[in-house]
Amino acid sequence: MADKTSYLTPTSISERILSLDILRGFAVLGILIMNIQSFSMIEAAYLNPAAYGDLTGINKWVWILSHIFGDQKFMTIFSILFGAGIVLFTNRAEAKSRSAASLHYRRTLWLFIIGMMHAYLLWQGDILVPYALCALLAFVFRKFSPKKLLIIGMIVISVSSILYLLFGWSMQFWPTEVIEGNRAGWMPGAEIIEKELAAMQGNWLAQMSHRIPSALQFQTFIFLIWSGWRAGGLMLVGMALFKWGVLTAQRSNRFYMTVMIIGFVVGLPVVSFGVAQNFAADWAMEFSMFFGWQYNYWGSLFVSLGYISLVMMICKAGSLQKISQPFAAVGRMAFSNYLLQTLICTTIFYGHGFRLFGNVERWLQVLIMIGIWIFQLIISPIWLRHFRFGPMEWLWRSLTYWKVQPMLVLNSKIQIINSE
Repeated sequence: MADKTSYLTPTSISERILSLDILRGFAVLGILIMNIQSFSMIEAAYLNPAAYGDLTGINKWVWILSHIFGDQKFMTIFSILFGAGIVLFTNRAEAKSRSAASLHYRRTLWLFIIGMMHAYLLWQGDILVPYALCALLAFVFRKFSPKKLLIIGMIVISVSSILYLLFGWSMQFWPTEVIEGNRAGWMPGAEIIEKELAAMQGNWLAQMSHRIPSALQFQTFIFLIWSGWRAGGLMLVGMALFKWGVLTAQRSNRFYMTVMIIGFVVGLPVVSFGVAQNFAADWAMEFSMFFGWQYNYWGSLFVSLGYISLVMMICKAGSLQKISQPFAAVGRMAFSNYLLQTLICTTIFYGHGFRLFGNVERWLQVLIMIGIWIFQLIISPIWLRHFRFGPMEWLWRSLTYWKVQPMLVLNSKIQIINSE
C-alpha cells in the first residue's frame, strides 16, 4: 500500500499539459489589453469609451483594435481553461483515491479568500471571486458528457444576453430618476469624474471610498446579471472542450484550421459591426449599454475559439517550441502573473505609487502594457528555473493540500500531448 501522504501532492512538472500552460499564458497576458484601461482610467470608460479621455486619431484606433481583438476574448479563454482545470484537477485527485469534492471546495474557498483580498485591498476589477463562486456549482457538472456540457454551457451563457435585451426593452417603462441614475454611471458628469480621480490619485485609504462600493457591486449585481452567467457557462464549455481533446492539442491540424477560420471569419466581422453601430449611435446609453453590447458578447466567443485553435496549432508545431516556451512559463505562473499585473499597474497609476490615474492616453497605455508583457515573459522562465511554482501557485497548493509544498525545481521535463 502506498504511503498515504503521497496522495497529498499536487501535479508534478512532468504531469503538466504544455498546451494548457501555453494557452493560459497567452490568456493572462491578453487580459491586460483591457485591464490596463481599467487600471488607468475612470470606471465608466471601460464600457463607454466616450465617457472619458481623448477618442480621436491614434487613441480611437487603439480603443477599436483593443475592443475587436481583446475585449472579452481572453477572459473567455481564461474561463474556458478554468472549467477544464476543474475536470483535470478532480480526475487526478480521484485517480489518487482522494476526495475530489473535498479538495475542490477547499481549493475554491482559498481562491475566494484571496480574490476578496485582491478586490478590496488592491483592485475592484478582480475576477477571482466570480470564478470561485461559479466553481462551486460547476463542479457538479464535471461528469456530464461533452455534448451535454456544451449545450448547458451555451444556455447559461445566453441568460446574460437575454437579461440585457430585457433591460433595454423595459427602459421605456423605467422611472425618470432610474434612467438618469443609470445615465450618470454610463456618462458621468464632471463632479463624479473628479471624485473618482481624487480617490484613485489619493493614498491607499482614500482609494477605498471608490474601491469598496465598486467591488461590492461587481460581486453582487454585476455577478447576477453578467459575470456569473458568462463565466459559469464558459466553464462548462471548457469542460466539454477538454474532454474532446481540443485544449490539449489532440485534434488534427485540419480541425484547428477549420475552427480558426470559422472563428475569425464569423467573430471579427460581428464585433467590428458592433463597433460601427455603437459609434453611429454616438454611444448613447439607450442603445449601447444593452443592445450595442450584444455584438461583442457573442462575437467574442468565435474570436476566442479562433485564438484557441491558433495556439493549439503552434503547440503542435515543434519548430515553434522555443517561441512558445516563455508563454508556457507565464501560464504555469498565471495566478502569480495576474496578481503581479495588479501590483505593477496600481503602483504606476494609483496615488500610493506614481499617481498617473486619469492622465495616460490610450496609446501610452499600450506601451506600458507591452513593457509588462516583456517583463513577465522574461521573469517567468527565470523564476521557474529555480522554483517549481510561482509564489501564489505555491501558496494556493499548500493551502489546498494543507501541507507546505516543496519549492525547489525538479529535474523533470514537461511533455506536450500531441496525438493526431
